[in-house]
Amino acid sequence: MNEFRPTTEEEAASIIRDHTARGAALAIVGGNTRSGFGNAVASDAVLSSRGIAGIVAYNPGEMVMTARTGTPVAEIEAALAEGGQMMAFEPMDHRPLMATRGEPTIGGIFAANVSGPRRFVSGAARDSLLGVRFVNGRGEIVKAGGRVMKNVTGLDLVKLMAGSHGTLGLLTEVTFRVPPKPKTEETIVVSGLNDAAAANAMAAAMALPLEVSGAAHLPLTVAWAFLGGKLPQGEATVLRLEGLPGSVSVRGEKLAAAMGRLGPVKRLDAEESQRLWREIRDVKPYADGTARPIWRVSVAPGIGHQLVAALRLEAGVDAYYDWQGGLVWMRMEAEPDGDTLRRYIHALGGGHATLLRVTPAHRAMTPAFQPQPEAVALLSARVKEKFDPAGIFNPGKMA
Repeated sequence: MNEFRPTTEEEAASIIRDHTARGAALAIVGGNTRSGFGNAVASDAVLSSRGIAGIVAYNPGEMVMTARTGTPVAEIEAALAEGGQMMAFEPMDHRPLMATRGEPTIGGIFAANVSGPRRFVSGAARDSLLGVRFVNGRGEIVKAGGRVMKNVTGLDLVKLMAGSHGTLGLLTEVTFRVPPKPKTEETIVVSGLNDAAAANAMAAAMALPLEVSGAAHLPLTVAWAFLGGKLPQGEATVLRLEGLPGSVSVRGEKLAAAMGRLGPVKRLDAEESQRLWREIRDVKPYADGTARPIWRVSVAPGIGHQLVAALRLEAGVDAYYDWQGGLVWMRMEAEPDGDTLRRYIHALGGGHATLLRVTPAHRAMTPAFQPQPEAVALLSARVKEKFDPAGIFNPGKMA
């Protein structure tokens, strides 16, 4: 299959106009590190943003960066580290889980709305996005939003592009907030709590005035896989604190004292804490080289453990919890069981289940994204028609 890798917006627009005129479908990709995610796309060629690369503007004093979408995430992170800043939404690297290669791009991060452990306190990738440039299905270059944080011009359009997975246009440039990076961090580990007790412990920790920025529960089946097996024996409920060294130390003492009433407590230093949360972010226990189905399930924080317990009555399931229990990383031992999973999610109050990894055969039979209510689906189809009237961008990927 042919791959087009334009180096300018104008070149990309010309390629898109040509394919629109012929009704020829394009698979829109960045670094393609999420290859295999989403529903199957039937395309005539690949259009990659990797050639449209480079940091356009970055002044740490403004706490805003503008970059072309093909810029490698590693280049973005290196520049931010030098400026003492970060991407607050902590995007994961999908390569280990999806067994892919290539280089993640900043455009791919926003196109997929990739968000990590800090999501439940700092927002998703789309919440940091201030402005975009993209080429729509008519081959028109569109700009929305801007560099000024208070500027809300085109805000809805900006948020619409985040998480659209290349189905509405080819992103070419993004402008996003980059807050200061915490000077240090530490993690409190509470051992021996079952899933229900851990959910209560995380809720209690979040209710304290201690600014917990990470809350996850690692059951016995996965805890051994983190930090090279160096976590304390048994289940691990982990709580992260970030900020200035003096503040983190005092808050750590208070949190350890509060959690010590629930079980044995250990405090991880900054280096161990950073490694642990990278591994939680990148789903290390399930980056196992297999094609066993992986679900990313978003529910209310107190519901996650109930969902897993119910599913285990009908299917082989392994799971751990992030976002104070509201994000469940779930591995099915055999088939995806999407209908069963979504039935239980509905029964427990609603949520979203997204299928990340699966064999090609099961991928063809199981919708990767949460089915939309009829009214929302009709609205989505109309939006898609306006942005991509010929239907050439990633056809079928989200439908």
